[in-house]
Amino acid sequence: MKTAAITSLAVAALAAPALAYDIPDNVQAFYDKVKKGGSCSGSDLLQGGFYAEEDGSQDYGYCQKYFTDKGFYIKGSGKELADMDVDCDGDQDGLDSRCGSSGDTQAETAFKDQVHDDYGISDLRADIHPYVVLGNYGDYSPTFDPEDVGIKPLSLVAVVCNNKLIYGIWGDTNGDDGPPLVGESSLAVGTACFGDSINGDNGHEDTDVLYIAFKGDDAVPGTSADWSADSYEDFAASIKDFGDNLVSSL
Repeated sequence: MKTAAITSLAVAALAAPALAYDIPDNVQAFYDKVKKGGSCSGSDLLQGGFYAEEDGSQDYGYCQKYFTDKGFYIKGSGKELADMDVDCDGDQDGLDSRCGSSGDTQAETAFKDQVHDDYGISDLRADIHPYVVLGNYGDYSPTFDPEDVGIKPLSLVAVVCNNKLIYGIWGDTNGDDGPPLVGESSLAVGTACFGDSINGDNGHEDTDVLYIAFKGDDAVPGTSADWSADSYEDFAASIKDFGDNLVSSL
């Protein structure tokens, strides 16, 4: 009986949707190259002068080194990449209670109208949709609009974190509620990367997370994604093949 129970559990585990994926060799090589490539400067630096944390250095920026005209990633000085703060903005109906600790949650994301008009949901939900926060808009300097370099709203963003690969989407922007920060994603991404200890007030402070945004209409999963999914696992499964195809170009 004990052996049978273990076998049943193993089968169930194999059938369950994955929270995160093994990093393909080409993506790992890209991660290592970016990390060892030093600071981003010159024409490789699309816009610099951002913070990973409010009291830290202003050495982070949007970089296209080794990725020219294909998109960008977030890079700090030396071997620094980005950290992961947790965003709980968006649809609050039924939202995971771990978001209750966040002191700056807003009841909508930057692309609320678009996701409603195009995909029929009220907004993104932070515990279901693995969205990444990109772009800086506010009464501060510097600012940066990813659309100016060809990144489309709700396009796929690959996240390499904690020796895992997550497929997310560009779903929100950094607004005017503090200094120009980078390195933030929804609770769903944080949980897939680092587990249930992640919450609205507890992210990942180490600057070892790589966010890769892809340029162009071909990077938007569109109706192939299950925007009305009831769980992160279901939404993630709906964009896995799309993400696999996109990162194969790295």
